[in-house]
Order: sequence, then C-alpha cells, then structure tokens
Amino acid sequence: MEWWGIFVNKYFINKQNGIKQNVISSLINISILFILFLFLSNPTTIKAADNQTYTQQFQNSTTTLSGKSVEANMYFTKMDYWDVKKLTFNFNYQVSQLANRQASDITVSLNGVKFYSFRPGDKTGFQTEKIDVPLKLLSGSNKLTINGQILDQMDNKNYQLQQTPANWLTIGDGSNVNFEYQLKEAENTLSSFYAHFSGQDTIAYQRSKIITANNPSADELTASMIALSGESRIITTENDQIPVLQAKHIDADKNDYMLVIAKYDHLPSDLKKQIDPNSLNDRAVIKTYYTDNKYYLIVTAKTGALIKKAARFVANEELMKETDKSSEDVEASTDTYTSSLHDNGTHYLTTTSDQIQGAGHRETSFLVQLPNDRSNADGSQINLHFNYSKNLNFNRSLVTVYINNTVIGSKKLTKVRADKDTLTLKLPRGLSLGSSFTVRVAFDLEMKDQDTSDNSNTPWASVDSNSKMIIKSERSNDLLFTNYPTLFISNETYNDIAVVTPKKLDENDFKSLTNIFNLIGNFAKSNTGTIKFYKKIPSNDVLKNSNVIVLGTPSNNKMIKTLNSHLYFKYSKQFDRIVSNEKLSIEKDYGKKIGTAQLIRSPYNDKRGMLVVTGVNSLDTYIASTQINFQKNIQQFNGDAIVVDMNNAHYGYRFKKNKAIDKSLENKRTFSKNSQLILYLGLAIVVILLIGMAVILTVRKQARLNGGEKDEKQ
Repeated sequence: MEWWGIFVNKYFINKQNGIKQNVISSLINISILFILFLFLSNPTTIKAADNQTYTQQFQNSTTTLSGKSVEANMYFTKMDYWDVKKLTFNFNYQVSQLANRQASDITVSLNGVKFYSFRPGDKTGFQTEKIDVPLKLLSGSNKLTINGQILDQMDNKNYQLQQTPANWLTIGDGSNVNFEYQLKEAENTLSSFYAHFSGQDTIAYQRSKIITANNPSADELTASMIALSGESRIITTENDQIPVLQAKHIDADKNDYMLVIAKYDHLPSDLKKQIDPNSLNDRAVIKTYYTDNKYYLIVTAKTGALIKKAARFVANEELMKETDKSSEDVEASTDTYTSSLHDNGTHYLTTTSDQIQGAGHRETSFLVQLPNDRSNADGSQINLHFNYSKNLNFNRSLVTVYINNTVIGSKKLTKVRADKDTLTLKLPRGLSLGSSFTVRVAFDLEMKDQDTSDNSNTPWASVDSNSKMIIKSERSNDLLFTNYPTLFISNETYNDIAVVTPKKLDENDFKSLTNIFNLIGNFAKSNTGTIKFYKKIPSNDVLKNSNVIVLGTPSNNKMIKTLNSHLYFKYSKQFDRIVSNEKLSIEKDYGKKIGTAQLIRSPYNDKRGMLVVTGVNSLDTYIASTQINFQKNIQQFNGDAIVVDMNNAHYGYRFKKNKAIDKSLENKRTFSKNSQLILYLGLAIVVILLIGMAVILTVRKQARLNGGEKDEKQ
C-alpha cells in the first residue's frame, strides 16, 4: 500500500508547487492506478484446464440377488488418456423391507481389493449410496464387486443363519461410475489419435466425426462405411455412434477428432497441403495433422482401390494401436485383415481361474458370445472343471449351472473330489440361447459349524480355466428383423453387401447410411467382407449374387420404382405417397410423411433378402433408418416391415408367411431335426407292412389248406 500513499503525496505536492495538471488526465491516471491496485492486491493464478466429467453406466440390467450372502460383479473401463482426479461409484440399490439394518451390510471391492462397507439405509424403496473410489486401485479394465449380507433378524449370536425368500438385494440399472479427469494431449501418432477418437467420452460428446467428399464416389462411400463399421464394433455404449459427414461440414471445435477419408483431389485445401502428392504413387497415406487443438487423421489415395485398402487398415483396431508414428503407407500388398479365431464351436468360460469365497449361496457368471450370424442347435453341452475347500458340510453343499435363468443341472460336492471335480451337462433340446448368453455357476457352500459368521472367507470354490462350452450352431435363416442385420453378415463379416443409393446424397442420406452401417458394424467382428456402393441400378448378376440394401426416394433412386410392386408398403401410381394395405390404413396426406424399412425376398434371387429404406423425401427415409441403428431399437420388431412417422411413432408388421430366406435349407433342417422321428415312423411302417404281409400269407396258406381238404373229400 506504500505506493498508493506516495502517489497521493506527490499529487498534492505538485499541486502546491503550482504545476498545472490536466484534470481529465489525472483522473485517467488515477483510474489506471486504482485498477492496478485491485489487480495487485488480489493476484490471480493461471489455472489448469477445467476437469472433464464422464458418467459410465453399467450394462447390467436391474438384478435381484437372493440369499443371506449375495455377490454381483460390474465392469467399467478407464481411458488411457484420462488423468483421473476423482472417481465416484453411485450405487442404486434396494434391500428387503424385512432386512435388519443393524445386521445387514454391503461391501464394495475394486479389482479384488475391498475398500468400502456400509449398512443399508432405513428406507423401503430404491436408494443411492455415493462412494468415493480410491484411485490407486484403478486400472484400465476394472471389476467392481458387491458383497452383501442381508439378514432379516438377529439371534443371540448376532447371526440368523436360516435363509428365507426375504433375504434379497436388488441392484438398480441406474448404478454408474462418474469420472472427473483432465485430458492428456494426443501425441502425434496414429495410435494416440485412434485412442482419443475411439474414446467413450469423445464419442458420447460427439467430438468424433468421419468426413468424406462432398459428392463422394462409390469407392469413397465404401471406404467411409468400412471405417465406420470398424469403429462401431468397438463402441461399448448403446446410444452412441460416429456420424459420417460431407467435407463441407468439416468445421471442427476444440478437442474434435476428425477422420477424413477422401481421394487426394477431393480433400479440403488445407489438408491437401499436408500431403505430398508424389508420396501417393502406388500407395495410400494415413497421416495425422494437429492444429489449434483440433485433430485430423487424413486417409487418402489417388485410386479407389487404395483408399478402400487404407480404410480397412483404419478399421483394424490392432493395427491402429500398434502404429506408433505420425504416418503410415498402405500398399496393395499390405496385410490389413483383422485376425479371427476359429474355435470350432468351443468357447472357454474364463481365461484364468475364477475363485469365489464365503459361506452360503455364491455365484459367478460368464458371458458367452456366438457369431452374430449363427444360433445354437441341439447337441450343445457344458464341461465344468472346478475345485473347492474340504471343510464343508458335504451333505448340504452342491453346485448348480444355469443358462441365463434356466437350470441346466446340479451336482453334490464331495470331499474325495474337492481337488479336481468335473460336471458335464447337455443342454435341453429346443433351448434357444441367442447370439449371447450368460452361464451362471452357483455354489451352495454350507459350513460344518453352522454358527460360523456368514462373512467368513474360509469356504471357497474355484472354476478352472479349462471349463468350456461346446456349442452346436447353425446359420440363422429368418428373413425378419429378429435376424437383422445378421442376414447381411457371414462368418462375422460383411456378406457381399451391395448398396444402391441416390446419385447425389444429401445430409439426410448420410445420416441414414450412418444409422444403417452403425448397426451392421456392431455385428461385424472382421473387416474382410465386401461392401460395394452403386449410384444406379446394378446389373442383374450383381443383384442376384449380393445381399442388397436400397436407400432413397422414388424421385432420387430409380430402383425404388422398380421394386414398388414387391414392397409391402407400396407407393401410389404417381409415387407421391405411400398407400394403404391389408395391415394399415393410410390417409393420403399421412402417406406423404412416413418412412419405411422393409425386408423383402429378393426378386433377383429367392434365396437372398433385400432391405429397402425409403420415404417420399430424404427426411422420411432418415426417420425410417432411426429404428435400425442400435440393437435396443431393432429388438422391438419381430416382423418384416417398419413404419415411422414424423412424430417418431413406429409400428412393426409381418407380411410373409414363410419367414425362411432359403426355403430349401429350411426343409433340410426340418428333415434333420425330425430325422429320429422319421426313422421311428419308417421302422413302424416297415413293421406294419411285414405284419400285414405275414397276415396275408397266413390267410392265403389257410385258404389253400381249406381248399385242398375239400378237394380230397370229393
């Protein structure tokens, strides 16, 4: 404050000495000094970037766990480029109304380390416990375990060991983990760009985008959709996707990650400058370009074949993570195919020994996934290898195996087999598994000493890594949305897909393509299949040998008019509205504002299906595509036609009576499934014929004998 006193004294001394001061100038000087005074007396420091937040929902649905001792596992991931400052577990749960709050408790563990215990609150409905998670326990992939002891009363020894149906804990689907973090800057490498571009938060906040040419060629469209499919297969959330946009929408905000796929001549001018055209002779280039906190990955070539090859490189997660440099050359001979595992129907439940501890009813579960284009057939079985402690009450201890919620079988535990026990179970005939299902292994570990605490870790059981399922499967053969998009998938990759689009695509068309290939990408685990785009009606040979997707309106895609007679929801003669049929009455103006997605039998090959997504204008086409973009949406429909209006009211219908894509294959399968019955019927018919012949021969013989006796008498 001394400088302020000096200024005032000097000012008045000068005034006394007769030095004339300009009043206005003095006031300005005083104002400036006053501002400096405020600034210096309240110094500000430069703050680090504000923390980002991201809430990761658990994929578990609402689950009820029954028994005195309950356990559940939930999984979440941390991005490598997060500098996590705080992690909060929001646990949404409900316990039995009869649970004794003083005797019941819940413990939370992260990656096998317990860090928090609490007693349920004195509420009857769902409640949320906010729990700070120690950051030192955090890794990339994380397993969060809930252990609970839910008791309905206390006896003199503080434990009520009798299990009743009232001992339950329900975990709500609103449980999540919330991250507070700072972003680590992307390094100038393909692997670092890919990590940020594919990050859960980047995609959820719509900072990831795929950019192609304003009027892309068929090859550029193919490359863009291959890249989109490659990203879609690794997105773990149910509601997020990466949009494919035209180059005119390339304007990026801070922390945006842009994957630009276009031929060199179609690149935006500022990105062209980053590529030496001479480097594109006989090869494609994938190169990072960072500027003003905006991040670009340029994928370009001079030919369509090479840009598609480069797109397959980008769609290969392993290759992108391994490329620790700022650019990569891709030649025609470059190996870009994703690796595939041929398991011959054998699916191991776990890669490491999975151990559970504690007395009472304990469970562990394993997710098994089939190729999306296949479903289980009769003849599958489970081979379970396990061991357990020897201090059990073996009269009351057993193991039970479930598929989802269906009991497959049980076995009593024995002391003599404790070190190496096995259980082989055949799945019931006709049990439908779907493309993914859960194998639950439940142990009832009863202690010899019934007064022992239920929290004791003394009893244990372990499922060994050589436990497996041997699954008989067959390719799905239904031309219905219950089998979509797997009818466009074969051996976990694209199955000769031909896409017929308008010659000139608008913004709605790009949004429609994003929706269609986002779901196809979810199901395609490999980038080796074929996708081809056509901007006019392909040859009959292409249509005959491809699984065709047709997108557009009657005015911008001639193939819609060609297919009109085969559609379930047809256009009027003027092609200006969709008209009524036996399933739905459509008012004439309403028919101008709806979109449809229809799975029809291909007119060019009756053993293949065809998807037609259409409406009177491109906006109607887009709203139809909004029902075939995510698995949670497509699961609503079990027919072969979807109608969506501008209010997002959507309806599903089934028209075809025979749902089989390949009718002859269906007949073979029907014969195969009933072969044993047919064999028995055949044997029965043979036996009946033999008996009949024996009767006839006996009657004839008797008739001859009777006739001979008469002749002798005469």
